[in-house]
Amino acid sequence: MARESLDITVIVFANRGYQILRDELTYVGVESFGRNAQAMFDVENPALDWVSLAKGHGVPGVRAEDIDGFAKALSVGLSSSGPSLIEVVCPLPA
Repeated sequence: MARESLDITVIVFANRGYQILRDELTYVGVESFGRNAQAMFDVENPALDWVSLAKGHGVPGVRAEDIDGFAKALSVGLSSSGPSLIEVVCPLPA
């Protein structure tokens, strides 16, 4: 999208984890798991910086941490030409 200057706004819901893997473990009866298993389910330490990744490819990016920030970023992304990225920071599940 960057190379072709496509008019696309990408939205990344950055929940910092692979919740589907946690769910799959519970489906097969695993009720608890250790620190190493937990680390494999998280996309943290270090956290992926989607905005920096976008900018490294020449795509404007912005991080939204609440609904107002998301609404503003989406409005800007949709009203401008060319590619853009919005990283929506989601809380980790308990």
